[in-house]
Amino acid sequence: MPIYALGDLEPTIHPDAFVHPDAVIIGDVRIGANSSIWPGAVLRGDDGYISIGERTSIQDNCVLHTTPLWPTIVGDDCVVGHIVHLEGCTIERGCLVGNGSIVLHRVIVRTGAIVAANAVVLSDAEVPSGAIAVGIPATIKAGRARQEDIDNGVASYLHRTARYQRELRRID
Repeated sequence: MPIYALGDLEPTIHPDAFVHPDAVIIGDVRIGANSSIWPGAVLRGDDGYISIGERTSIQDNCVLHTTPLWPTIVGDDCVVGHIVHLEGCTIERGCLVGNGSIVLHRVIVRTGAIVAANAVVLSDAEVPSGAIAVGIPATIKAGRARQEDIDNGVASYLHRTARYQRELRRID
């Protein structure tokens, strides 16, 4: 798997984390225990740091970047769906960021919130705890996020990670 230092900036990956061989990790990227980084994901910590908590999945073709002023932080027990772009934002514990969404500078997605698929959360926004952000630009939808949906996503990727650690093998 392509894991790169950039000058003095080196990734820190917990030994129990899973990084797929086709993911790219560059610079100051910190990945916690039992987290998973899937094919095509690019985590580039060249301007600042990226921190991924424990038991969090960063799924296929995600792009995580940062800025010199604002790190990108994803807490424990989060699900970051396919083709998500996170940059200079904070995703607190137990959140789901849906497929194809974009979360930009200085955004805070509070604990237990959901960013719906294809939503664009513009700079300086806050998604309250337990809320659901939808649309372009994202607005807060009436109702509450279902914590069981987030928990099921976390459990699914923990199971998938264990299987990949046991069974994945290249055959070409």
